[in-house]
Amino acid sequence: MANRSQLVNRTLLALVLGGICAGLILSLAGNPAAAGWVWSATTVAALLPLTFSVVRDLFAGRAGVDVIALLAMGGALALREYLAGAVVALMLSGGQALEEFAKGRARRELKALLDRSPRRVHRYEDTDLAERGVEEVRPGDLLLVRAGEIVPVDGRVEGSTALLDESALTGEALPVERRAGDRVRSGTLNAAGSPFNLRAAATASESTYAGIVRLVEQAQASKAPLVRLADRYALFFLPVALGMAGLAWGLSGDPVRALAVLVVATPCPLILAAPVAFVSGISRAAGRGIIVKGGGALETLARAEILVLDKTGTVTGGAPVLTDVICFGAESEMEILRLAASLEQASMHVLAEPILREARERKLPLSRPLDATEELGEGIRGWVDGRRVALGKSDWVLERRPPPAALRRVRRRAVLEGTSSVLVSLDGTPAGALILEDLIRPDAPRTLRNLRRIGFRRIWLLTGDHIEVAELVGAALGVDRVLAERTPAEKTEGVISARSEGVTVMVGDGINDAPALAAAHVGVAMGARGATASSEAADVVLMMDRLDRLEEGIAIARRSRAIALQSILAGMGLSLVAMAFASAGWLPPVAGALLQEGIDAAVILNALRALGDGFSRKRGNEEDQEVAARFRAEHRVLLPEVRRIREVADRLDTLDPATIRAELLRVYSFLSNDLLPHEIAEDATAYPVVARIIGGKDPTATMSRAHLEIAHRVRMLGSLLEELPPEGPTGEDLGDFRRILYGLDAILRLHFAQEEESYLPLLDGKAAPLHGATASGKARA
Repeated sequence: MANRSQLVNRTLLALVLGGICAGLILSLAGNPAAAGWVWSATTVAALLPLTFSVVRDLFAGRAGVDVIALLAMGGALALREYLAGAVVALMLSGGQALEEFAKGRARRELKALLDRSPRRVHRYEDTDLAERGVEEVRPGDLLLVRAGEIVPVDGRVEGSTALLDESALTGEALPVERRAGDRVRSGTLNAAGSPFNLRAAATASESTYAGIVRLVEQAQASKAPLVRLADRYALFFLPVALGMAGLAWGLSGDPVRALAVLVVATPCPLILAAPVAFVSGISRAAGRGIIVKGGGALETLARAEILVLDKTGTVTGGAPVLTDVICFGAESEMEILRLAASLEQASMHVLAEPILREARERKLPLSRPLDATEELGEGIRGWVDGRRVALGKSDWVLERRPPPAALRRVRRRAVLEGTSSVLVSLDGTPAGALILEDLIRPDAPRTLRNLRRIGFRRIWLLTGDHIEVAELVGAALGVDRVLAERTPAEKTEGVISARSEGVTVMVGDGINDAPALAAAHVGVAMGARGATASSEAADVVLMMDRLDRLEEGIAIARRSRAIALQSILAGMGLSLVAMAFASAGWLPPVAGALLQEGIDAAVILNALRALGDGFSRKRGNEEDQEVAARFRAEHRVLLPEVRRIREVADRLDTLDPATIRAELLRVYSFLSNDLLPHEIAEDATAYPVVARIIGGKDPTATMSRAHLEIAHRVRMLGSLLEELPPEGPTGEDLGDFRRILYGLDAILRLHFAQEEESYLPLLDGKAAPLHGATASGKARA
């Protein structure tokens, strides 16, 4: 239907343009009668579909600005002002074509959902494994789900353990272990390197994934139709125009005056302003990697005041990142990571990738593992460089041995901070733990602060993840409400509840978000990493994996709407002045039509301003970007050693005095030789550039003051170390060292986070997750 409507509008526009040009040629050739006939036919061609549309709207209880155009063209035919009628037809058909283009949404979310649905299954039949259509599956059938396949129906794991990626349904970033007898939902992904058996508990149509498809349909049906921006102003303009036309006719007795009033009152500014501004805004947004599916979506986005955010993959990175290595004994952090990463080369587990990535970023030499054996859902064992290495779940790695005290601290930290942990043992002895986190996007806090600043009243966090993890993320972001452990149906109910408070934007990236995106006034999908279904269910798709693009999209939408309103009000004002002249008989219909053309041109030119940036903010140049890249790279090198400061402080009570002295000297050497030169270089190189971009008087003063405080605490640590006896610190010394180390840890982590969030993006507009609040508390499954 949408394609047919576009074809009709474009055809009509071409006919009207051709008719006006043909009439002008005939008139110039000295054949005004033929020209009038062509112009009248052109007017009738536009009048017939308009009449049908207006009558349909009137029967539906709606009266828009098109009524004026209908009366103007009908009056022009009746009074033989054919050129005036044709010009009105041109403006009307042009506006309709633009509006149709602006409103086209190309919604294919149901097709995308169905495309992801498995079409074929592998079913055990007696002693054979047969491939059948998914619609043939019945409760009780035994199916084989191969590695990387999507679970076709709801059921229960049979026999071996399954490792499933449920992020498409629940939003949890890490795979979940399902043992024999555990329930499994359709739409999840077999994330293990081996197949598992599934005992079907429902047919495909009765399973979870099919239910999500139905939820999208229902949510789409619950959305009220959008009202054209122009029609809102028609409530005022329509009676004024008709009243002035009637008054002009009544006082003068000349119907041509009434026609002249209607011609100049023809609401072309109303018809054209919004579509042109919104199409321009859509084009501008597309250039910034923001796909807006129509003028209606852009206008509604501009009026939004309630924001609902999914967690995993939206405000967080959506994938685990290795952020810390905890040492239990004398084995160094680098060696623990090197041996663990070497063994993980033989693993198919999802946590192997972030461990390997961190080792490679630190340029650690990895060795080839030997005799590696992985137990699904538990961990992996093998030999690396002659040492027996095991890593995975603590109970499995310990093999029923009592856990060390340091491991209890790791578990407590996981509860408090929402981290994941992987225990590492070397030669049968627990050597350390790897800490993994799903980090909050560095641009998320800044984006949410800016959205509040421009008028968003309420911000909600809506997730299928655990309540403890969700509340940690919500607190770090400062949201107003956290709704956790929600199914797709409950997410949709949450969005519908938010809609009662105002125009609501929902931002998500997974299949489980598709119904909620469809239920919101405006659904926004993180399309760069999100599921196809969520991208198609959404009204706006952020093609870059950055949340700050949402802020930019809203800014573009608001500017486009402001320009549209400006054009409408200016056009209406000029039309009212022209209507006054026409009422007095000073403006005949044809001259009025030409004047209206000028008003239309001014309106279109003004509306096209939405194509521009409209922002006066300064941007970093190529040299500034090089500065940002340099200090980002230095941050990545420094952060592992910064994290060691807290680790050393935590272990002071467990180490012998000589080891404590060695650890403290290592920390001081790092601070003096690596960190302080970095801070000095930032003050000399990066901060002046940031100050130039921000403007004002000394805008980087607070950050420079942090550098002074860091240097002061490093000097304090050095003074204590100078007084330290060769055999190491006494019990009285430990309190002072612990206080300085914890203080340095807190200041440095906050300082680095502030620079990553606020300063470096000014130089290059990029954000890379380094450290922040975590978003997942699940150990290796």
